[in-house]
Amino acid sequence: MNVLISLTALGIIAMFSTIFKWRAALLPVTLIGLGGSLFLAITLWNTDAEFFNSIRMDNFAIAFSAVCISGAIFSIIFYHKFFYRDDAHFAEVFAIILFSLVGAVVMVSFTNLLMLFLGVEILSLSLYILAGLRKRDILSNEAALKYFLMGAFSTGFLLFGIAMLYGATGSFLLTEIELYLRNQVNSTQPFMVSGILLLMVGLMFKVAAAPFHFWTPDVYQGSPTLVTGYMATVGKVAAFAAFLRLFQFAFAPTQDTYQVIIATVAVVTMFTGNILAIYQSSIKRMLAYSSISHAGYMLIAIMASNNLANSAVLYYSIAYTVASLPAFVIVLIIQGNRMNDSNTSFDGLSKQNPVLAFVFAVSMVSLSGIPPTAGFFAKFYIFSSAVKDGWLWVVLLAVVNSFISVYYYFRPIIASYMKTSDHPKIPVNATTQALLIFLTILTLVFGLFPGIFTGII
Repeated sequence: MNVLISLTALGIIAMFSTIFKWRAALLPVTLIGLGGSLFLAITLWNTDAEFFNSIRMDNFAIAFSAVCISGAIFSIIFYHKFFYRDDAHFAEVFAIILFSLVGAVVMVSFTNLLMLFLGVEILSLSLYILAGLRKRDILSNEAALKYFLMGAFSTGFLLFGIAMLYGATGSFLLTEIELYLRNQVNSTQPFMVSGILLLMVGLMFKVAAAPFHFWTPDVYQGSPTLVTGYMATVGKVAAFAAFLRLFQFAFAPTQDTYQVIIATVAVVTMFTGNILAIYQSSIKRMLAYSSISHAGYMLIAIMASNNLANSAVLYYSIAYTVASLPAFVIVLIIQGNRMNDSNTSFDGLSKQNPVLAFVFAVSMVSLSGIPPTAGFFAKFYIFSSAVKDGWLWVVLLAVVNSFISVYYYFRPIIASYMKTSDHPKIPVNATTQALLIFLTILTLVFGLFPGIFTGII
């Protein structure tokens, strides 16, 4: 609970920093505060600290909270570097990111369905605002409106599911629901099955799984690029952690009810994201469809529902975050210098800025799942968890999708290294380059030493 209190207090400080003219001190204060929140979370390791049957900071929650907080730290630093001078609402953006982080931590640590709902809403409302930051940009306004409407629609499914589960089991607590389902494992109640399915649909909207993905490309393309990166990493990680927590801890006795459904959705999601990504000329929109395909890969672990699945989703979340954030930052830099983010805008990038070209190449290689990057072992652990439960056909289709993704991930790499351009050199400040290189090193280190995060939850 101290983690949530510290993040909330930090958000309030950021919100009022402009009034008290603390703008210059906002970044160091925020980073120190986030570092403190991360430290508070880590100190709870192996304690299973619980707060009034609502929040439990077990190792699962701590690990995913650490990923979300770390992703927010990098997002905030990048936002500061790019928009500190030009954005009059700079402090408010920091505050919204911090409040969204409160929702993310609640989503990864809930033990009560009402807390799941609160966490989803806190995170979602914050992201709606962030999507519409550019008030005079029609695409940003469209993104915020679409995201809000689809979010409200998915919340309806979530609430109906929670209500039906409460009607069937008489409790909002995950432990009570799990106990009830274990005792009723041989009987089928319409309310119970309907509640599980509606919750599944609501969460599939949040993770952008097909056929509930249709909001993703327009929202990702219209939102400010750094916000898109934050949505695609912290937002998706929190949603998948909530998905996994719910189905692993509460719905485990009813695996047979939902496994085939999730397997089917996972396969459809992978093919939808990868095939549509091939036809995109915009790199940012391609990354949006790519994120849909990655939702399909992560659904495989949720379908498997075994001990390996927890570590697999955690490792995948880390690998996906450290590869995606640099990719979106580089897209932002390219947009600022070449006025678009098409494949041709990457022509000759290796000559104009070798660091950006290398970082982007490593990110694309990792996202496609090629060794020696973290993305390879992320997919390996996901596929292993599914094979362990006998879902070989799903894994074979996932491998096919991984090969499909290589085509569109390598197009900007080929443009960077094998094509020429008369564009001028792209200047990037030293701090941004250092952070991009650091994230790239993490991608390579986690790929060379994949055992770092396996088996910790």
